[in-house]
Amino acid sequence: MESRRYSVLVTVLCHLVALLGVFLASAVPASAAPSHIAAELVAGPGSGGGATLAIRMTPEAGWHGYWVNPGDAGLGMQLGWELPEGASVGTPRYPVPRTLVVQGLMNHVYEREYAVLVPVTLPASAKPGTRLPVRVKAQWLACTEQICVPERAELATEIVVGAQGEAPRFDEWTQRLPAPLGAPAAFTLGGKDLRLAIPLPASVKLDAPHLFVREDKLVDYAAPQLFSRKGDLLLVTIPRAKFAARGADAIEGVLRLDGAGNGIELTAKPGTVPTGGVPIVTGPANEGAPKLPALPWLLLAAVAGGLLLNVMPCVFPILSLKAISLARAGESEAHARVEGLAYAAGVMLACLGLGALLLVLRASGEQVGWAFQLQEPWVVVTLFALAAAITANLLGLFEFAVPGFASAGSPQGAFATGLLAAFVATPCTGPFMASAMGAALLLPVLPALTLFAALGFGIALPFLGVAFVPALRARLPRPGQWMVTFRRIMAVPMALTALALAWLVWRLGGTASLSYVLALAALVLALLALAGRAQRRGKRALVPALLAAAILALGVLTMPEPQAQASAETSVIDAKPFSAEALARARRSGKPAFVWMTADWCLTCKVNEQVAIEREDTRAAFEKASVVVLRGDWTRRDPEITRYLTAQGAAGVPLYVWYGRDGTPEQLPQVLTPALLAEKAGE
Repeated sequence: MESRRYSVLVTVLCHLVALLGVFLASAVPASAAPSHIAAELVAGPGSGGGATLAIRMTPEAGWHGYWVNPGDAGLGMQLGWELPEGASVGTPRYPVPRTLVVQGLMNHVYEREYAVLVPVTLPASAKPGTRLPVRVKAQWLACTEQICVPERAELATEIVVGAQGEAPRFDEWTQRLPAPLGAPAAFTLGGKDLRLAIPLPASVKLDAPHLFVREDKLVDYAAPQLFSRKGDLLLVTIPRAKFAARGADAIEGVLRLDGAGNGIELTAKPGTVPTGGVPIVTGPANEGAPKLPALPWLLLAAVAGGLLLNVMPCVFPILSLKAISLARAGESEAHARVEGLAYAAGVMLACLGLGALLLVLRASGEQVGWAFQLQEPWVVVTLFALAAAITANLLGLFEFAVPGFASAGSPQGAFATGLLAAFVATPCTGPFMASAMGAALLLPVLPALTLFAALGFGIALPFLGVAFVPALRARLPRPGQWMVTFRRIMAVPMALTALALAWLVWRLGGTASLSYVLALAALVLALLALAGRAQRRGKRALVPALLAAAILALGVLTMPEPQAQASAETSVIDAKPFSAEALARARRSGKPAFVWMTADWCLTCKVNEQVAIEREDTRAAFEKASVVVLRGDWTRRDPEITRYLTAQGAAGVPLYVWYGRDGTPEQLPQVLTPALLAEKAGE
């Protein structure tokens, strides 16, 4: 609570200092005031009872001015007009600003020449050729990233009624203004965020969009803005400002469409805002994230990522299933090809199924990411039971010929092996795969599903190679008694997988959940042992096998609600829990920050932690540089972490982001080394 008050106090003080500076500057003659931003009042075309004035602002190199809502700090321009009798001015119109983040504070600024256009209503008695003098006392704040200087000027010009004025320059300045939306937008204002539905044709290209809200202190300016498309609607979610208690009858703003300064001016009224949509990567949290490559490169990355999953630590436990199938593939050329295709079909179908379900859940508004299935306790329990049963099968406790998994040299067995292999293997995100899966969550449905299929193809590629390349198949040993021994040996990594899943059950639900699951597994294995005993006597074992399956299904369905452990995760490097608020405080602190996204079911994450993060030398380097470490635990579903991952263009964990002392983010590789972290801390 104290840190929240501190961050709010800092922002308020910034505004008070700016206001005080402008007040003091008003006592200084205009000729004596500094001029880091030159100002000029220009008269534009006037006819039909109206005209346009432009206040042209030209900042020096390294200096900037502010939009009407300056953001976390700064001050918008203050104007005092002296007009002929009967004349009046309208609301000034500003070009699309850009965002500038300094020490975690976001400002809405102009760093190059810009013009504020002001509509003028002329006196009804003004005749063509009449010269109308106009004066304005303007005050503004000129800033660099280190200092701010209040400035003022008294500007004057003449409007010649009916004259064209500075038409060419006004045409250029007008083109820089945001275009009117032309249709009403809708918004809902919740306790934690502002959500808007903006009618914008799907054909309008968006590149780094950002919504500038005109109302002050309504939203958290530095927080990531989440954009998604739903047909011809653009959906925007922006976290609310801390301690912002007031509501709004209408919201005005400017939607930046791209980095070229194109934008749309809009007004939103309270209304219905749908959920879901296809997310778009954007926002200040994504400044260090890579842009999406072309689809062919993404497809290659998906294939390469799937191929590398075959040697990643998280996939090693299922290599026992593949190894036995690879050995059996040497029985005959036809059999090898059929089994290879069946295995590939199982892998690709699993990847497509998981990908399609993921897209459906996200479209319905659920905050989920890649490997979402392992965030559900019932899925982990099911996988644990399967791993235990497969271990018993490999040890010869029973024979399970349908669907067969790895023990039956049949297409059905290869297909089932592929299904299970993909389901267990895909939670890890390795090199190449990260960009492809992150892009799949941002692309339309068909290209996204193509990427999921390409991932499955990459996982299955070694198996297909052995099945269709005789030279590779010839290197495999021929089937024989050795396969029985090899099968027993391969039960060891499968048993380790079961132990890892049991540990995950404990992490997800505590001791009570683990006791329940172990009792359930013991009962299922006892029934499978009875089935194996009947098989060895030459009898049918259908009844105990079906009973084991029924008990497993019933046990999963009636499983008590897991209660997460109350004890917090300890860390050598004194990591704090991740939150958007904690990240904003870290970026404002002037200290470097390390955001570390992990999950208990991600073995790649655990390897990185042991190899590079949870080390005394890393702790010493971080302490020397006063690095703020924020750890996000994605073991259970966490919408705030999912939103951050989406804003970074990441589909899942691990994710590591380094924030420099100026708050600028940089995504780090998914394979960390102590030297890399020490180097970042020493910058």
